[in-house]
Amino acid sequence: MGFHICVVTVCYCCLQGNLLRFVFSAVDIISAIEFDKSGDHLATGDRGGRVVLFERTDKKEHGGNRRDLEKTDYSNSRHPEFRYKTEFQSHEPEFDYLKSLEIEEKIIKIRWCQTANGALFLLSTNDKTIKYWKVTSNETNLVARCRRVYAHAHDYHINSISNNSDGETFISADDLRINLWNLEISNQSFNIVDVKPANMEDLTEVITSAGFHPTHCHTLAYSCSKGSIRLIDLRQSALCDKHSKLFEEQDAPGSGSFFTEIIASISDIKFGKDGRYILSRDYMTLKLWDINMDSGPVSTFQVHEYLRPRLCDLYENDSIFDKFECCLSGDGQRVATGSYSNLFRVFGCHPGSTEATTLEASKNPMRRQVQTPSTSRPSRSLSSITRAVRRGGDSLGVDANGNSFDFTTKLLHLAWHPTENSLACAAANSLYMYYA
Repeated sequence: MGFHICVVTVCYCCLQGNLLRFVFSAVDIISAIEFDKSGDHLATGDRGGRVVLFERTDKKEHGGNRRDLEKTDYSNSRHPEFRYKTEFQSHEPEFDYLKSLEIEEKIIKIRWCQTANGALFLLSTNDKTIKYWKVTSNETNLVARCRRVYAHAHDYHINSISNNSDGETFISADDLRINLWNLEISNQSFNIVDVKPANMEDLTEVITSAGFHPTHCHTLAYSCSKGSIRLIDLRQSALCDKHSKLFEEQDAPGSGSFFTEIIASISDIKFGKDGRYILSRDYMTLKLWDINMDSGPVSTFQVHEYLRPRLCDLYENDSIFDKFECCLSGDGQRVATGSYSNLFRVFGCHPGSTEATTLEASKNPMRRQVQTPSTSRPSRSLSSITRAVRRGGDSLGVDANGNSFDFTTKLLHLAWHPTENSLACAAANSLYMYYA
């Protein structure tokens, strides 16, 4: 399988009408990206607190009987096309006077909710406050209205929000707690997970990501900084202080080092579409877990093995704490995640697959492609062909193919189309769409 770049490349600077603006502000950098369940809409959030919506257009142009008659030719010759739909200011910078703390407007996560009567609904959050938006057509214009504000429920920074399959509730997670909300009630939430110890000096790990099961409304999973994933059942108790399953990989005796726990911290987890598998991303690897097997991951994909000799440098410049997201294809056959130099990597995860593709999020994605030997196993597809070479500068490295890696540019956010082999990637202030 090969990925090709879609013709639609969205630059936030262009959306503001400044086509000659080459130096963009930090507020333009995309910080969240999400397809809706149908795949016909795509939302991005940025550090400036804006949410930008895109709408698929090729289905409208090729609908009805004609589309059915030409389905085969169309699927082979056309790729998904998205156009700019609207944008709105979701969050503004705030100041918490009680804690003397500045609250950034940066959008942390976006999650689509169920549509109703032709209107679009979505949740967006910054570090502290979640908002529920309704986007409707008003004659020729689209209008976004904030229907609910869910605030003052987290003492620590929010890292995740996730909709329940019941269409009525969602969760929000910070470092120490997970809260359950009803979409229609903004002034009350229920604390369902609390890992805060009585004495904070006894704190050994924090919550890093959380998500609902895609079809079981009573099941959710959350990951921790020590590299474990816990599955909990809301039917067991009001406060889920005990997990129903624990997924973790045991280190070999004597393999620990100062960086072991840091690189084991999971930055993102995603359920597969059918809910059987959980994909997790830590600093070095992607891991695929079967929820029926808690003995260890069924597949491990090496992403940053070439960086192992440079962990000291990455710790000193804080790059080792970068939080890369991950995603699965709708058919569950492929997984993807980002890396440095605006690279992203796609792995085949079906039995016997040796697929491993590395592309750059740019107008020339093949420029930085890394060829993977066909004899490599999925769990070791990149470790044998990449290595780090010490350079004079702190921000650059070189792999075995002679390609340089820039640690100041990173592809943290990406999302897979729910039903097709299309991948949306955010590189700085630009949005790229790839299709297979």
